[in-house]
Amino acid sequence: MFTINKITSDHVVDFAAEELKKYLRMMMPRCGEIAINYNPEAKDGFRLGVMSDFGLDTSEADDIALDDILHIDTDECGGIIAGSNPRSVLLAVYRYLTMNGCRWLFPGVDGEYIPIKAIEATKYHKMADCRYRGQCNEGAEAQHLMMEAIDFTPKIGMNIFMMEFDNPKAYYTFYYEHHGNPARESEPIDADNVLQWKRQCEAELAKRGLQFHDMGHGWTVQAFDIDSTDGWRPVDDETSVPEQNRKFIAMINGERKLFGGIPLNTNFCMSNPEARAKVAQKICDYAEISTNVDYLHVWLADGHNNHCECENCKKKTPSDWYVMLMNEVDELLTAKNLKTKIVFICYVDTTWAPTVEAIKNPDRFSLLVAAISRDYTKCVGKNLDTSKVKLEKFNLNNNILPKDVNEYIAHGKMWQDKCNISAFVYEYHYWWVQYRDLGLFRSVKLIYDDIIGYKTNGLNGIVEDGSQRSFCPNGFSFFVYASTLFDNSVDFEELKEDYFKHAYGEDYKKVIEIFEKLCELVDFKYIMGKMEPGNDCDKAKAIENIKKIPELVDAYMPFVKSHRVMKHRAQKLAYNLLAFYLDYCKKLVKPLVSHYEGKIEQSAIEFKKMLTEIGKYEAEFESWFDQYNFYRSYKRLFLAPDTFYHDN
Repeated sequence: MFTINKITSDHVVDFAAEELKKYLRMMMPRCGEIAINYNPEAKDGFRLGVMSDFGLDTSEADDIALDDILHIDTDECGGIIAGSNPRSVLLAVYRYLTMNGCRWLFPGVDGEYIPIKAIEATKYHKMADCRYRGQCNEGAEAQHLMMEAIDFTPKIGMNIFMMEFDNPKAYYTFYYEHHGNPARESEPIDADNVLQWKRQCEAELAKRGLQFHDMGHGWTVQAFDIDSTDGWRPVDDETSVPEQNRKFIAMINGERKLFGGIPLNTNFCMSNPEARAKVAQKICDYAEISTNVDYLHVWLADGHNNHCECENCKKKTPSDWYVMLMNEVDELLTAKNLKTKIVFICYVDTTWAPTVEAIKNPDRFSLLVAAISRDYTKCVGKNLDTSKVKLEKFNLNNNILPKDVNEYIAHGKMWQDKCNISAFVYEYHYWWVQYRDLGLFRSVKLIYDDIIGYKTNGLNGIVEDGSQRSFCPNGFSFFVYASTLFDNSVDFEELKEDYFKHAYGEDYKKVIEIFEKLCELVDFKYIMGKMEPGNDCDKAKAIENIKKIPELVDAYMPFVKSHRVMKHRAQKLAYNLLAFYLDYCKKLVKPLVSHYEGKIEQSAIEFKKMLTEIGKYEAEFESWFDQYNFYRSYKRLFLAPDTFYHDN
């Protein structure tokens, strides 16, 4: 008979105990009931709690509330499962279960690989190499799928979930209106519903003790009673901007109006003290109410080359005005005795560090380096000498954004040096890039190399801006992402062996072979538009290889279909997803070939046909495949200019 004793009284430890009980009973279905007690004096059974309650040393952590240390010392009957903070206790429970053979291969119940076996003695002690390990809502969101994404986050060792926007209706709209899927009927949603759903997400995050990062864009207009709830949809400027507040809007080309008609992309006149005061107060009021927020992100408008050109604003760079705003926010928060951490961002026009201003209270702030315009065919350089990285000069509203990720690192270093602050990364690996790598392994290896590269350059982790449903053809990418953030020493090939063996069973090497052959046929750089063929022969070869995909799919499909009945439900899911994915690759051939042969109208027709055909299966695979994000990724290629902006 097993017993779980909680040494620490905390609601996250309570949840950790329930999770341990659930999975132990699943692993040992004949072990009987497992009692859970609060017993600080317990000396036997499983003992769960924070390390300090066991007298364990936590001195390796700079901040035990932020740094996750996992400590496990158990035998066949129980033992200590502890962490540096309550969240770390939950992470330690999942690590213990992982070391005993469990895997969370995909979000949702169907993605759980739980072996039936007796538990084994386990020893483990490790502090996460990266402090910030998480994801931010993006893509097309449905509430039932958000619940799965939040539940999945700590199971693979991540500690952060960010909810972008005061009201993330824009992302939910992409799903419920089924953008990019002609096969599903639109289901319009109400902003109040979405606000309620966000609060439900927050409650689920709190249950798990995850760091809650909130907001981002929106402050630049919401402070002036301009609604940005609908995201990147244009609105009527005359009716959307209160006339008394128009003087606060950024002046561009002599006019104060919404940038491109989009509130979310509109900056404000940052040299105007009254305007800055309104924005700072809006931020302070939000922080005072939202005491559950660990990190409040204060970003300027989305888009770029959209800052105020009035005579006063031109006297300083947007980054200098931005830092002035941050210092004013800090003063208001300090006066209210609010401890809220503020994150500001090295992004688009504020990629360039301030030249005059500096942060006065670095302890309040963290910097987010967001390499949105980078080339995703080249990984981050290790231990860069940033003084040797060539940077473009800032040119108000005529900036050319960096294509080399190492330029972003150099800019980030200049920000850090100027403001004496710590920094982490906002990345876009799961925004649209994953859909362009049909062979999977090149983009995943890039993520692996990026994580290690960022860390060597003093950036302490990543929050991914991308779809929470980036699990088609499988969850290998997220497995590598979470594993490498936690432990930078993990071996890529060992991670591949581990994931594929659990996801596909004894014939997993055959599945690896499928992806290796897809890598050979479809060059990632070519599909990303980063390897222009040197001559007609190169182009012809690329098209010829893409045309071979149907033959490859047909050759392997009997093998895949013969494995669609497996002992483990997660493996059945893995093969079902693989069958769907291979068919999807096959259907993608016609639009790709038409595009590369210069038949632009034909490629658009073929792509729209494909959207309808695969859209029929979206409901079956929606927990793992985001059709909207797929549509948006290839819309850039087949239907619209290749830009990094959001589009519908």
